[in-house]
Amino acid sequence: MNPKGTITVVGLGAGDLDQLPYGLYRTLKEAGHLYVRTSEHPVLAELAGEVAYTAFDDIYERHGSFDRVYAEIAETLLAKAVEEKEVVYAVPGHPLVAERTVQLLLQEGPGRGVQIEVGGGQSFLDPLFARLRIDPIEGFALLDGTALQVGQVHPGLHTIIAQVYDKLVASEVKLTLMEVLPDEYPVTVATAVGVKDMERIDTVPLYELDRLDHFGNLTLVYVPQAKDEAVLYRQFSFLKDIVATLRSPEGCPWDREQTHQSIRKNLIEETYEVLETIDDEDPDAMCEELGDLLMQIMLHSQMAAEEGYFTVDDVVAGLNQKLIRRHPHVFGDKSADDAGEALANWQEIKAQEKAAKGIDPDRQSKLAGIPRDLPALMYAYKLQKKAAQVGFDWDDVADVYKKIEEEYQELRTAPEEERAGELGDLLFAVVNLARFLGLDPEEALALTNRKFTSRFAYIEKKLQEAGRSFDDTSLEEMDKWWEEAKRMGRGEK
Repeated sequence: MNPKGTITVVGLGAGDLDQLPYGLYRTLKEAGHLYVRTSEHPVLAELAGEVAYTAFDDIYERHGSFDRVYAEIAETLLAKAVEEKEVVYAVPGHPLVAERTVQLLLQEGPGRGVQIEVGGGQSFLDPLFARLRIDPIEGFALLDGTALQVGQVHPGLHTIIAQVYDKLVASEVKLTLMEVLPDEYPVTVATAVGVKDMERIDTVPLYELDRLDHFGNLTLVYVPQAKDEAVLYRQFSFLKDIVATLRSPEGCPWDREQTHQSIRKNLIEETYEVLETIDDEDPDAMCEELGDLLMQIMLHSQMAAEEGYFTVDDVVAGLNQKLIRRHPHVFGDKSADDAGEALANWQEIKAQEKAAKGIDPDRQSKLAGIPRDLPALMYAYKLQKKAAQVGFDWDDVADVYKKIEEEYQELRTAPEEERAGELGDLLFAVVNLARFLGLDPEEALALTNRKFTSRFAYIEKKLQEAGRSFDDTSLEEMDKWWEEAKRMGRGEK
């Protein structure tokens, strides 16, 4: 099939006319009419009077986002190709390096019957590597400053950020980098590298990045490889390496000896330490304890990796997939106007997941799915909620109060060998009451524990102030201080 038109894309290179290959120079000279993404390039300045061209700088002024700018440029070129049959389009650097308009043309051209031919051109990378003496074999990343995301920034790589056209883009780049790097981290801003009388290179602390005055179409930001441990400590990959080292033959003898079972209890303990920081409303302690909890996950994942079962990356991938799958109202085409609808979506998808695993909900116990190792109080609460969902529940809270009184009397009259069971029945009935009152029994008991601890500490404080001990203090005196602490509201939070 004959194309409706042809667009030949050439690169103007990263420098002046002397650095432009003769073949590209001839293509520019012989173009019936040349279209350029921007007129702000030293080659075009030197060709003034020799080559007529149309620049798309005005499109930048009409739109508030680069995506819309690039889309209009590509659309204009495709229409011109059909109208004029042959179009030459010139871009800074190399056409296939950091040129979004070229990528759009390659995507859309074939479907529109327009053939896209890509010529050469020197990219800005070569002179930049030479000028800053960067060896790319050490690993580097080339990123778009107009669409920079935190997740793209890897401090272990040489990072080059292109398309830093102005101070606004530079400011966005700075704020993004600051989420990964210290404010004082050195960065280099390079404009027109290798172009005589135009080159500007400044190395400044990151927080000063957007205070420079030479941003433009030929500006790049270079972020050197991080060697400082304070930077590397923030990287998840660094944590993976540390845990792997601890478990290696050259690592820690204690860590090497551990198994899933030997550190099982640590996972529970660290979870409760996190809960304590939440109750104390202590964000600094929470940050530390969440780290300790994460360490347990990393150790279990490392052990599984050594056994060939899964890695921590598999854990993360599974979680990402599950979150996206169970939130179709966020990542898909479903809708949820409130929390109730979102929960309904969640439950429906969970049922589909079980069916895919061959689990028949009709043949499964209605009480299934509750973790066996939950604290007994929490386990009882979840058992009752599951039973209530199928109608196995009291009709009125008054019946629950009667049940508590009944179990209390049975406990009082029970023989010694039956007391444990009767006490359990009483506690189970109290959990039922908490559920009817819309309270979490675990949280309610935790609140009382905190009140008791605080008030008892008040008694100890009073004893210390009086220079006395529990042995020479009567219960009546201690009770007086207890009531005093109660009036002061100690432990009420």
